[in-house]
Amino acid sequence: MKVIIIGGVASGMSAAARLRRLDESAEITVYEMSEHVSYANCGLPYFVSDVISRRDNLLLQTPQALWDRFRIKAQVQNMVTEIDRANKTVSVKNLATGKTHTDTYDKLVIATGARPKKLDVPGLERALWLRNVTDADSVKEALQTTANKTVAILGAGFIGIELAENIRHLDIPVTIIQRGNSILSQFDPEMVQPLQDKLEKHSVKIILNAQADHITKDHVILKDGTKIEAGLVFTAAGVDPDNSLAKAAGLKIGTTGGLWVDEQQRTSDENIFAAGDAVEKQGQLIGEQTLIPLANLANRHGRLIADVIAGRDVKAHAATGTVILGAFGFAVGITGLSERAATKAGIKHQVIHIHPNNHAGYYPGSKRLSMKVLFDPATGKILGAQANGEDGVDKRIDVIATAMHGGLTIDDLMDLELAYAPQFGSAKDAINIAGYVGNNVFNGTTPTLQWHELETARANGAQVIDVRSGGEHGFAHIPGTLNIPVEELRDRLSEVQMENVVVYCQVGQRGHIATQILKAHGANVKNLDGGYLTWAAGELALKK
Repeated sequence: MKVIIIGGVASGMSAAARLRRLDESAEITVYEMSEHVSYANCGLPYFVSDVISRRDNLLLQTPQALWDRFRIKAQVQNMVTEIDRANKTVSVKNLATGKTHTDTYDKLVIATGARPKKLDVPGLERALWLRNVTDADSVKEALQTTANKTVAILGAGFIGIELAENIRHLDIPVTIIQRGNSILSQFDPEMVQPLQDKLEKHSVKIILNAQADHITKDHVILKDGTKIEAGLVFTAAGVDPDNSLAKAAGLKIGTTGGLWVDEQQRTSDENIFAAGDAVEKQGQLIGEQTLIPLANLANRHGRLIADVIAGRDVKAHAATGTVILGAFGFAVGITGLSERAATKAGIKHQVIHIHPNNHAGYYPGSKRLSMKVLFDPATGKILGAQANGEDGVDKRIDVIATAMHGGLTIDDLMDLELAYAPQFGSAKDAINIAGYVGNNVFNGTTPTLQWHELETARANGAQVIDVRSGGEHGFAHIPGTLNIPVEELRDRLSEVQMENVVVYCQVGQRGHIATQILKAHGANVKNLDGGYLTWAAGELALKK
């Protein structure tokens, strides 16, 4: 059997290596248009700033190593220019010599990845981007040699923020220009605002709700006429599936613009498979096709293709889109649906916010960890989670992602037995606390109100009471709120508007206690979910 793979990075190389392990006799050829095969493209921004100092560390394999170990023919600087489905051939151009040839296949795997989103901005031709190791070499050289050491980045997605952080490590001024109203649009505003604060504290200038009109030699000119100095410009406004070959070959394209595949990664041609960023995925929660350009999914689906070609009856699982990003020692992570996505899709959901410590508070180095969890108000099924903080974000998001894969409910989080020692966690881990709080909300013990619902509640006559101490209230509070510390609440019930009241504290715990006290005295009361911390982050995000 002869198998040709177009693209030699994540999904392509996973398919090639797995297939060799399953079938020693298969003839496997990989065509990769760049100069390198099987490289760590997620590490490229960190090579730019020498966080990853050795270039060789990005090169996971070489064509010679692949041949020696796997007998895989990896042909770099070879671009497939055409797929002839009728004759089961591909046309290949050697980019180094300009020569072309035709190759035949029994099975074909398309793993062409994604390309930077094309923006209609005059002058964009001078912009740089990061897609492969050669790009990283060019970026690194430009940052070292350009006389005007100022940088503008078009886009505040993952690559844009990682680039900004690493360029700041070089002490070069950076401005991020973001079309949307927040950075990292996958997240909800209150959960990503602390990361924006961290970026700005490290002198990354962020301009939201802005678009580039045109680019000059030394500036990016915005639609409103603002001039942003930019000796170097980077385009990081997201990616589009690189499926021009598939389109030209008449393969089915999905509703997202990504290449359509079935649950075995097979395209509309039974002899052609596809995986990676060029391909749309089945969303687990919304039930619709979606684009999720993640390396872990690409590797997983590449392996699955090899299994199918080798005759195994396996199927792809729906994707939840679990991702994490860190900058300047602060991380944000998400799995499943955000509140914004759930609302847009019309999916009923309940939200909780918590702000526990990453490990036992009495052990040195404890840091606050903020989490947001969505679940189905009827069944308790977990729909998604977000987290931010300096430590422990990855652990908690991974646990929630695993819980979602296993079909657990918000109540099940209470009973998870997680590794505990003071330096690693708490006897009540953040995951368990999410379960406790979620259980209270799910069962109606604690009626809650979201931060973005507060103004509507006040407009409808709700009284808002701060149940923190007088000192906390004096330091910072929601404007126009009455301060009655929870310890004094029973003695000051006459001051409470019992028919419509909202209580809040710093993170929600004292608010929960106050809610139970007032409910016992007949009040119609709600606890502001996540307390002052969540409200303040959300309001700051709205202002920015």
